[in-house]
Amino acid sequence: MPKDAFSNEDAWPEVVPVGPRRRVSEMQAKLHQWAAADPGRRFDDLFNLVHDPATLLVAFDRVAGNRGANTPGVDGLTVAEVEEWIGVPGFLDDLRAALKDGSFRPLPVRERVIPKPGGSGKVRALGIPTIADRVVQAALKLVLEPIFEADFLPVSYGFRPRRRPHDAIAEIHHFGTRGYRWVLDADIEAAFDSVSHSALMDRVRTRVKDKRVLALVKAFLKAGILTELGVHRNAYTGTPQGGILSPLIFNVAMSVLDEHVMDPWKSGGSMSTQGKRAYRRSKGRATWRIIRYCDDFVIVVHGSREDAEMLREDVAEVLAPLGLRLSPAKTQVVHMGDGFDFLGFRIRWKRMRGTNTWYVYTFIAKRPLRSVKAKIRALTHRTSQQDFASVLKRLAQIMRGWANYFKHAVAKWTFSKLDTFTWWRLAHMLRARHGWNWGQLRRHLKTGTGRWVIAAGGVEYFRLQGVTVSRYAYRGTKIPSPWPPANPA
Repeated sequence: MPKDAFSNEDAWPEVVPVGPRRRVSEMQAKLHQWAAADPGRRFDDLFNLVHDPATLLVAFDRVAGNRGANTPGVDGLTVAEVEEWIGVPGFLDDLRAALKDGSFRPLPVRERVIPKPGGSGKVRALGIPTIADRVVQAALKLVLEPIFEADFLPVSYGFRPRRRPHDAIAEIHHFGTRGYRWVLDADIEAAFDSVSHSALMDRVRTRVKDKRVLALVKAFLKAGILTELGVHRNAYTGTPQGGILSPLIFNVAMSVLDEHVMDPWKSGGSMSTQGKRAYRRSKGRATWRIIRYCDDFVIVVHGSREDAEMLREDVAEVLAPLGLRLSPAKTQVVHMGDGFDFLGFRIRWKRMRGTNTWYVYTFIAKRPLRSVKAKIRALTHRTSQQDFASVLKRLAQIMRGWANYFKHAVAKWTFSKLDTFTWWRLAHMLRARHGWNWGQLRRHLKTGTGRWVIAAGGVEYFRLQGVTVSRYAYRGTKIPSPWPPANPA
């Protein structure tokens, strides 16, 4: 999956089982209803909900279910070791007691530098908290998310429950087909590392009055970083990528931008109805809409290049108090006819082949294609001694996940070409491993029916070209609330 196009894994299931999860879900539903009913309400006495045994238990389950459960923080503990050596009840009891008596202090996050996808050679620093810190962050998120979700606008899609990157792409497609063809393709320099702590806390305070919760959020921001060289570095700005709470807090800060850009779309605003937007355009004035996925965003404009350039300056002024700035090199104003990349997709307005009709098309961008090819090459090197069944199994995981993400694009030809590329990589691998010539390869891989099959240990090669491609339906404001109504008292 391409940069910053992560799936949203924290949405509740449709049916919440009886027990701690049901209790937490009902608590969230009430908080969400109260927040939606009173936009100016500041919530007090949230700390008791954070250290509630049910909240901590659900938070631990989420931490244990994440892919990073076996990645330790600075204390060296993993979820498996907590379960085996300490026991979950004892671990959560100690954590709850530390929270209640005020002795809990977050430890510095462990820095881990990983390469950015796409083979650019650039790296990204992740901050890995300890298991205890992750559980407390998850508990904070369980309590704070339903409150702030009541305020978030529908144009924001990143790291929000029941929202996907595909929703953001579908919205761009929706407005692109309706004349919004100038695009401010924005890039914020080191967004997570640069965002101002004071600006973050000011935004959190608009909804949270409980000083203990505010102190806990601030403590995580100030916890610091233990670098890969073992040097402790204080954190004066930013929120670590890798922290469970970070995407939510960052969205809280970035909602300032959403509200500013979308202010004319409010009820009674100059763009609040289709008729008002048409009237503005008839007078030569532009209309626009932002589509944001965490720190990645575009603003589509029904107007001119000059209108988009003016929005660029306006956005820069809004971001400055947050400690953020647009990258001069990567932020650009483009016409949709030239195309632009967003969340791994290439979006372009172009003429349909053989006709004079123009459409907005969504293709797979070059960078994720290069990235997946690099993974396939590394896994299928002809001198590799890895078990062939394991190679096929891992290939299926990579290609199935990649295909599921991109199957809503114009992807059939790309899937077919990538499938052919992978098939030949495996064929060359088998030839080198067994010393086969092409005739021997044919005898081993071709069945009596004439079908070619690459398989080992009961695992058959996953054919990417067989994945069904379909259009993703634009959901707009119809994305349902993640919390069911609270049970009546």
